[in-house]
Amino acid sequence: MHGTFNLSILAILGICTAGGVIGAWVFQKLRIPQVVGYIVIGVLIGETGIGLVTPQDISDLLPFNNFALGIIGFLVGGELHGTLFKKYGKQFTLILLGEGLATFVLVGVTSTLIVFCVCHNWVNALAAGVVFGAIASATDPASTLDVLWEYRSAGVLTTSIIAIVALDDALAMTLYGLGSSIATILTQSDGASIGGALLHTGFELFGAIATGAVFGFVLNAMMRYMPQTERRLGISLGIILLCIGASVAFNLDVILSTMTVGIVLVNTAPRRSKKLFEVIRSFSTPIYIVFFVLVGARLSLKGMPAWIWGLVLAYVLMRSLGKWAGSYWGGYISGAERPVRNLMGMAIFAQGGVAVGLSIVASHNLQHIIVTEGISLGDMIIFTVTATTLCVQLIGPAFTKLAITKAGEIGRNITESDVMAEFTVNDVVNTDITPLKEATLLSEVIHHFSEQDTFVYPVVRENGEICGIVTFDMLKELLNKPDTWQWLLARDIMQPVQEHLTASMNLEEAIQTLLSIQVDALPVVENLENNRLTGVLDIRTARYKVRAELMRRQAATI
Repeated sequence: MHGTFNLSILAILGICTAGGVIGAWVFQKLRIPQVVGYIVIGVLIGETGIGLVTPQDISDLLPFNNFALGIIGFLVGGELHGTLFKKYGKQFTLILLGEGLATFVLVGVTSTLIVFCVCHNWVNALAAGVVFGAIASATDPASTLDVLWEYRSAGVLTTSIIAIVALDDALAMTLYGLGSSIATILTQSDGASIGGALLHTGFELFGAIATGAVFGFVLNAMMRYMPQTERRLGISLGIILLCIGASVAFNLDVILSTMTVGIVLVNTAPRRSKKLFEVIRSFSTPIYIVFFVLVGARLSLKGMPAWIWGLVLAYVLMRSLGKWAGSYWGGYISGAERPVRNLMGMAIFAQGGVAVGLSIVASHNLQHIIVTEGISLGDMIIFTVTATTLCVQLIGPAFTKLAITKAGEIGRNITESDVMAEFTVNDVVNTDITPLKEATLLSEVIHHFSEQDTFVYPVVRENGEICGIVTFDMLKELLNKPDTWQWLLARDIMQPVQEHLTASMNLEEAIQTLLSIQVDALPVVENLENNRLTGVLDIRTARYKVRAELMRRQAATI
């Protein structure tokens, strides 16, 4: 039984990963963000579709979802440098309050009116309205950031989006704490108070921040004694998992706590943590794929009454209007740049895990309130949030892409790896080095090394084909024997060529070759069939040219 269970889970993970990749490929061909493909595949294999992934499977994979949320939170925190908040703190705060409160009010009022028309009970309708408004204020950071990373976006709008979606969880949880307490007071008389609900919400928020801060400082301290990237990766994943475990044990927000770990690390050790964030982001793609496929599989739309679809439509429209109008108002008041004012709202339409999680909690708390025959207030909330999440998860990423496209920020987040992937060896090869002939005297060889800044000199035959190399290490023992300088030749001390590069080889591949055999330079030939020398690839010179090109491209985007 145990073995069968493991096989079942592994098979589901395989289906989610492979299916998600195929879905992403199809939707990218349609110029739609890949995250939409992940979610659609999830819907198709989930309860709404063919039922290949059952609710029990999703429940069994809850620890994986928490791990994915933890990785997402950690990477989001890594984007939040303290300098950003010093420069844009007021702007971020006003936009956050604007979009959150406007959404809360618009969705809350509209939902109240619609539910009243159905149940004709103002108390139940108002309770539903405040809960819907609070849940609607949440923005999904995962799918939004996936679009930013997919299209390598960078700029003032991208920076603002990252900050807003990172902080939005805290605001949504605070509003939900207020809304749920009001709903409880309206529908019960058991002495529940707003103060008690706020105290509980405050514990969740500040507890998550404190937990993340502790683990962040611990991770920073341990990384000081682990210079190797592999060990840093291992200890970082261990700390993130411990932080997730502590957050789950104390019912704290996983994203907020791991995001704090990332914030602490990137601000206390920016240089030491840079490579770590790059490595974690490089292997996080399969984790994202499975996470979003499971998000789609979790969305159940069967058995929903027709009138709830009207509530769904109104919720989506009012939430979108609230996000846009509130962001514009906050950006206008704070003096934000025009792209931020005009485009921020459409970039944060996505609704995800936090909203679904809050709806599940609300459904448990309000299950006893009957709206219409056979449907409780709790059922109505979870049905509506499920349907709206599906709708906005399908349109949200597309609008995020539209926003960063209009702002001209797509493709601006260029890295050294991007440049190296485009370059060939021929773009950076040093052709100024004069090769040594086989009959060159050692004295002339030493003179060449003193004149040129290189560790490797190629030795060529009369026809220009490379036959060996001379390195500085080979000369060390002969430098103390000047009597040999006038009779030893290059052919006497050279080493046969065991490795060389071709001019058309990809630069990133060539650099990896140098690193794997632990040398700083290698000769470059025209092609595999023709060993005629074209120059020498020196890893220092190559990286200097790559960085110069990177700076040129980044300057061109400003």
